[in-house]
Amino acid sequence: MRAGWLATVALVLALVAPLMARGLPRAESRGTADVPIVDAISRVGAYVERYYARAQSIVAQETVLLQPLRSDLTPDGFARRLVYELRVEWNPDAPPDQRATALRSLVTARGPALGPPKQADCFDPKPISPEPLAVLLPERRGRFTTRIGGTARVDGRAAVVLELKPLIAEPPRIDWDRECATIDLPGRTAIRVVADAATAEILKYEERLVGMTDIPAPREHRHPGSALWYTVERVDMNIRYQAVRFEDPEETLLLPAQVETMTVIRNSGVPRLRTTQTFSNYRRYVTGGRLVVP
Repeated sequence: MRAGWLATVALVLALVAPLMARGLPRAESRGTADVPIVDAISRVGAYVERYYARAQSIVAQETVLLQPLRSDLTPDGFARRLVYELRVEWNPDAPPDQRATALRSLVTARGPALGPPKQADCFDPKPISPEPLAVLLPERRGRFTTRIGGTARVDGRAAVVLELKPLIAEPPRIDWDRECATIDLPGRTAIRVVADAATAEILKYEERLVGMTDIPAPREHRHPGSALWYTVERVDMNIRYQAVRFEDPEETLLLPAQVETMTVIRNSGVPRLRTTQTFSNYRRYVTGGRLVVP
């Protein structure tokens, strides 16, 4: 079947799903049993809370490349390039799924848009999207089983590998906006986290879809020759972190350097898409006030 009216299915897993990364250092088995799993996941959860509390005062430039791919995963046409100003919003009093979000402000957009004529920006990142590490917050720990997957070294740092698998696969959540759909697949991804053994800082975060998922086309989008079902076959995401130094006051934080996401959705108008997000020009933003005494 041709793509038809679901030509613009956009899987905004970014960030909802985590993955198994390419290029992850092979875990060593020795010493793994010496790391209590409850202690490890608790330390990582506490680190993520501190991370968001500090990251909310930072602004970065986010450069996004959207590259359609052929069946052999080589580029299919020109990529679309977008530049955003990005910051993180952290509200510890919000519901667990809404406490950490990424806020974007578009600066420039170049290259062919991938959506239909009236919704050309269908595949562009949303102005507000969930933050991936939020899945590791203590309040969401009960959704996964966790085990120590080994140890590793990343840039000379001793690290522990945590592997999380969902306990329950929930029904897909699909948000339609005319011909575009945003798909959330809760409980259908496996997560692999590489954390510093001493500080619990996240060095790498990876995610992959566990099993294919069928998405029915709404009745109003069913036309002669169009697809009745769309199958999410693959979602892989790999986040790599880098040390960023700030001054006044001096501080070094581990912040995202790059996110690579691969989606394969059968019968979609863009069935294979590689999204690369690169972060640069990190800086603090400070609000100030002045007290005027009469």
